[in-house]
Amino acid sequence: MTLTIKEVKTLLLDRETSNQVIADLRLDERKGVQTLLAQYDRRIEKEKKAQELFEYMQTYEREARHHQYQLIAGIDEVGRGPLAGPVVAAAVILPEEVDLVGINDSKQLSHAKREILLDKIKAQALAIGIGIVSPEEIDRINIYEATKVAMIKAIQQLKPTPDYLLLDAMKLPTIALPQESIIKGDTKSISIAAASIVAKETRDQLMSKYDQQYPGYGFADNAGYGTAKHLEGLNTLGITPIHRRTFAPIKDMI
Repeated sequence: MTLTIKEVKTLLLDRETSNQVIADLRLDERKGVQTLLAQYDRRIEKEKKAQELFEYMQTYEREARHHQYQLIAGIDEVGRGPLAGPVVAAAVILPEEVDLVGINDSKQLSHAKREILLDKIKAQALAIGIGIVSPEEIDRINIYEATKVAMIKAIQQLKPTPDYLLLDAMKLPTIALPQESIIKGDTKSISIAAASIVAKETRDQLMSKYDQQYPGYGFADNAGYGTAKHLEGLNTLGITPIHRRTFAPIKDMI
């Protein structure tokens, strides 16, 4: 009995379908079946690459555990470059066994994908800490120092206290914990990637609230970055309390 195209589609979406059934379907020369098989192959290849990336991104965590560290915190920040809003850092301690296949640097993920992963992170993390530094503080101490302060705040919120830190291209010499700075760490460590997702979603939510408070700048869409809409708002509406006064072009408008 020949399967309908709809039945073939159902089989290919069912993860319990055996390899033998798939092999039999490949003998079906109907164009619709071959199209579905091509989609199936692409999906399987994508899942394979995601699994391989997930394994690779646990390298630093495995190495730390090899040296007897157990509570490994990944730390990352979001919001160094915007003209408005705070800088936000997050610190995340993940268990050794964790299901976060598909995780990556938050900037490489869609909002929908970040939301799904954020729920998984919250459900599985041993601890999550968030540090926020205001635009006023950024102007007072500079963005680099403000980033470090945000990271320290996030670490201090962690319960239990971590025994090892993985940071995205930063060092925190005032924190008396063993730590490792990793260039592009949010693409190489699941802990840092998790922190980047928590930080970005937290900051994006804050900027959406600011968009309601200060309409006309497009904060919900641009997160405070200097887009055409944002610059137009600055020129027509002026500076808001959440703008960073030491950043150009704002400092030239004061």
